[in-house]
Amino acid sequence: MKKRKKLITKGEAMLYTLGTFCLLFTIVIKVFSSASISNLKMDIEKVSYKIENQEKKNQSLVMQVNELTSYEKLNGVLKEMGLAYNNENIIVIK
Repeated sequence: MKKRKKLITKGEAMLYTLGTFCLLFTIVIKVFSSASISNLKMDIEKVSYKIENQEKKNQSLVMQVNELTSYEKLNGVLKEMGLAYNNENIIVIK
């Protein structure tokens, strides 16, 4: 009776199995990390869109404040209330 020689030893089979497991694990990790990165990018875009909208609202409100505090507007309100605009009473603070 002749003994047949094994093509792969137990150690080699274990190494091949371990290598295959590591390869599959790496692929799975890559897919999940790519998905989470994609979700994070979407969240960043949503937040930057909200920031942009809020900056537009702030700019609009600044324009309204400047409009309401203009000399013409104040002078009109003062005349309606029967007051006079006296430039000598204005103190500028820096």
